[in-house]
Amino acid sequence: MVKNVVLKDVVLKDEVLVITTGGTIDKVYFDAKSDYEIGDSVIDELLTKAQVRCPYQILNLMRKDSLTFTDIDRKQVVDTVAGCEHGQIVITHGTDTMTQTASSLAAIAGKTIVLTGALAPARFTESDATFNIGMAFGAAQILPPGVYIAMNGQIFDAHKVTKNRQSNQFTALSGS
Repeated sequence: MVKNVVLKDVVLKDEVLVITTGGTIDKVYFDAKSDYEIGDSVIDELLTKAQVRCPYQILNLMRKDSLTFTDIDRKQVVDTVAGCEHGQIVITHGTDTMTQTASSLAAIAGKTIVLTGALAPARFTESDATFNIGMAFGAAQILPPGVYIAMNGQIFDAHKVTKNRQSNQFTALSGS
């Protein structure tokens, strides 16, 4: 968990780039007995409903469940982030391998990168998606350069967090 962030003298930065990669946040279920598929991203709809006024751009990079992410997919995410001009980036990602992708982004300097996702699809009434994307969007604007994960109402240093599958939440690693 990121601690002791001083917010006085905070200056909101330029346009935020939101990169979508799929994951639960964009899952669509057709009925109770069907499998899911990753649908069109709902991020623009969520940000519009939230009346976000900070400029942003959305790049729909891929539509994959994170359990099917490969090293090639991670390289595509890294290359996209490294090659863009934006300094503040939010990446929507499936929660199962979010920390792996975060680790692959560690070598990128000078950018604030915040990964987020959802434990229930954004299309579900009881989803955490809206809250998580809002936290990530805000964090990307005020945190110093680095890689972070925004989940469960917390901002974590991406290198000091794990997904606890039993409790279905992200938790800081011991000693963090």
